[in-house]
Amino acid sequence: MATMTKILCIEDEPDLREAIAEELEDADYIVCQAADGRLGLEMILSHTPDLVLCDITMPNKNGHQLLRDIRQKYPVFAEMPFIFLSALADREHVLAGLKNGADGYLTKPVDFEFLLATVTASLRQMDRIKHKQNEVVILDF
Repeated sequence: MATMTKILCIEDEPDLREAIAEELEDADYIVCQAADGRLGLEMILSHTPDLVLCDITMPNKNGHQLLRDIRQKYPVFAEMPFIFLSALADREHVLAGLKNGADGYLTKPVDFEFLLATVTASLRQMDRIKHKQNEVVILDF
């Protein structure tokens, strides 16, 4: 699953961003990093990640703004899994993130085992969707 899969981690805390990147790289993912939402958008557009892990409270563009921009202004990325990673852990914040289009919501402090399981599940779901789309194309001929 992880082979050649590119994940973008957008997190303004450098130590946490590095720790997440290291965990993902140890699981054989290719990891790109960005320190804020504006740089995250640039990385999405230039590196075309397979999945985005994104903090919410960041300078320059928060996670909600970034997700809204991606979903509304860049339809080519509309299906890209987008998972929030936030210290905003109460029920209302989690629900707001999911209702605003996030595919998952992880809370800080980061449980790396849960993070890896969530990433794997999101990517597996995307593989199933792509497989079904390919079946439809094949059946249409």
